[in-house]
Amino acid sequence: MTDLGTLKKVELRKAWKHEATDFTKWLALEDNVSLLSEELGIEMRVIQTEAYVGNFHADILAEEENTGRKIIIENQLEPTNHDHLGKLITYAAGYEAEIIVWIVENAREEHRQAVEWLNDHTDDDTNFFLVQMELWQIDDSKLAARFHLMVEPNDWAKTIRQTTKKSTLTDTKLLQLEFWNALREYGEKNGTSLRLGRSARPRHWYNISIGSTDTHMSLTLNTIEEQIGCGIYIRHSKELFHALEAQKEAIEKEIGASLEWMELPEKQASRIKLSISGDVTKRESWNDFSAWFIQTAEKFDRAFRRRIQAAAND
Repeated sequence: MTDLGTLKKVELRKAWKHEATDFTKWLALEDNVSLLSEELGIEMRVIQTEAYVGNFHADILAEEENTGRKIIIENQLEPTNHDHLGKLITYAAGYEAEIIVWIVENAREEHRQAVEWLNDHTDDDTNFFLVQMELWQIDDSKLAARFHLMVEPNDWAKTIRQTTKKSTLTDTKLLQLEFWNALREYGEKNGTSLRLGRSARPRHWYNISIGSTDTHMSLTLNTIEEQIGCGIYIRHSKELFHALEAQKEAIEKEIGASLEWMELPEKQASRIKLSISGDVTKRESWNDFSAWFIQTAEKFDRAFRRRIQAAAND
């Protein structure tokens, strides 16, 4: 008979002793906020942790990747209470946030009803989410985090689908959307270790987490120049770019190709990129393009992830 382990739920304080210094910092990492993004169906980017609103501060201020809508995330490693509910509304007003996320250990029924009431009685642009944070473990294994959506705005998923259907997409945008969906299907079918997320968007890039709040991997389609590419996008740190560039020879040896190192001194961001010829309008080549994207992105992940994390710890 197969010997099975015992699945057990673990108190959040076992992993994070303090909300601000432990849990908020953990959640703000790109890999972890991606888990929350997947549960909510929202692509979000962290702007700031401990963002001040008057004499108070919101745990996380973020924005939706494709729209720029402001997102407030309030964490509570304990059962819900009135104090945090009041703070949530205060922070949302202070930043004029349209998406408000309350992450808790346990949601009391009266607060679940309160969040539902807010969704019923605020305007269509304001969206409240109540999320229960869980930790699970099999015997003495590593702890596994899980976000469980308790309350979402009325018809949230339906609204997203309708918006997508009603949007007037150009032929190019429609092609981009179809290709990224094909790429995701290829990755799932072939068992990639990359976290490709739940949804694709009609745009020329597809972002993948690389374990940093300020850096990500970006897959790109250039229909004008008939190129496809994989690169590292560094938002605000020339120091990180230079630290990686100092390891250029070792990185390119690992990836097996020469890369384009773009410091972009006139801008805040920097890029490191590999491009090849690829006409995405040729659907018969999509399987080959998908294979290249997945294989190249996996190489980039292995070569850059640990170096980016090491630079952040220096």
